[in-house]
Amino acid sequence: MMSKEQVSVAFTPTRVNIDKYLERLMNIGKLGTGFTSTIEESEISDLVGECLQSFQRQPMMIECAPPVTIVGDIHGQFGDVMRIFNNVGFPPDVNYLFLGDYIDRGQFSIETILLLMCIKMKYAENFILLRGNHETKLINRIYGFYDDLNKRFGTPRLYEDFTKMFEMMPLTALVGKRILCMHGGLSADLMNAPKLDILNTFARPLHDPPNPSLAIDILWADPDVNTKGFKANIRGCSCTFGPDVVAQTCDKFGLDLIVRAHQVVQDGYEFFANRKLVTLFSAPHYCGQFDNAAAVMQVNPNMVCSFKILRPEFPGRAAPSHQKSATTILLPPTI
Repeated sequence: MMSKEQVSVAFTPTRVNIDKYLERLMNIGKLGTGFTSTIEESEISDLVGECLQSFQRQPMMIECAPPVTIVGDIHGQFGDVMRIFNNVGFPPDVNYLFLGDYIDRGQFSIETILLLMCIKMKYAENFILLRGNHETKLINRIYGFYDDLNKRFGTPRLYEDFTKMFEMMPLTALVGKRILCMHGGLSADLMNAPKLDILNTFARPLHDPPNPSLAIDILWADPDVNTKGFKANIRGCSCTFGPDVVAQTCDKFGLDLIVRAHQVVQDGYEFFANRKLVTLFSAPHYCGQFDNAAAVMQVNPNMVCSFKILRPEFPGRAAPSHQKSATTILLPPTI
C-alpha cells in the first residue's frame, strides 16, 4: 500500500466496466433501477471471477504502510459503509483495510460486497479486504447471504462463485510491521511459531478451516479477561485467549497492537490487555436491534492511532444535542 501522497491507481482492465458498474450500483433504489433489472447475474459472475484473481495475487498476510483506515464488521449495512466514506474520505484519497464480515444479517449484503469488490478492483493497492468468519460457506449458508442470492436470482450459481472467491481472500494484514490485523483473534499455533511468516503459509483455496486450526482461530477467536492462556470458546468454535497471550504474542513478534473485529462493542471500539489489543465494530445500530456506535481506526503516517466514532442514527429520533454523529478520539502517542 502506498502512502496517501503516493497513491497508485492500480486499475487493470477487466470484462466488467468497473466505473459503469459502480454508477449503476450507486443508483439502485431510484425509479426503474431495481437490483436484478440493473445488474445481471452474468456480470456479477464476471466480477467475482476477476476479484478472485486479484485476491489470489496477494499474500495471505498483506504488509502495508500507513496512513490507513481500518474498518470492522459491516454485515450488509450498505448505508453505513457510505457513511464511513462520507465521514473519513473516499478511495483512493484514503487507504482502507477492512477486517471481514461484509455479508449476512443486514439487508443489503449483496450490494455491500459488490461495492467493496468494485473498489477493490479499481484501487487494488489501496483497498484491502480480509476474510471474516462470515466469508465461509458454513456460516453464510445460514445467516442470510445464500437466501439473498436465491431470492434475487433464483439459483445458487452465484453463491458457488462467491464461495470460491472467499476461499482466496487473505486472512491477516501487518501495518507498518507493528500492528497485526485479523478478523477473529490469536492462536496457540501462532504464539508457538518461530516467525510471523507462518501467516503466509496457508494454501489456497482455503476451504472452511477445521476446528481446531490456526485459520479457524484467526477467523473466530475472542479475547476474554477471565482467561489465562487459551480456553474453549462458548461459541462452540475456536478458543478464547487471555491478556497474557496478547502480551506474549506482541513481545515475541515485536508488535505494538493487535486489531480485530468479530464482536459487537458498545462504543464501536474496545481495548483489551493494557491497550495491546483493540476490537473494532463498524456497523452502528447493528441489525436494527442494538444501540451501539460504530468506529473505524485511523493510523497516520507516524503510526499514531485515532478512532472515528459514528453514532447510531434512528429514523424520526433526534440525536442528543451534546452528541455529534461522528467524532474523533485521539490516542496518546504510546503506539
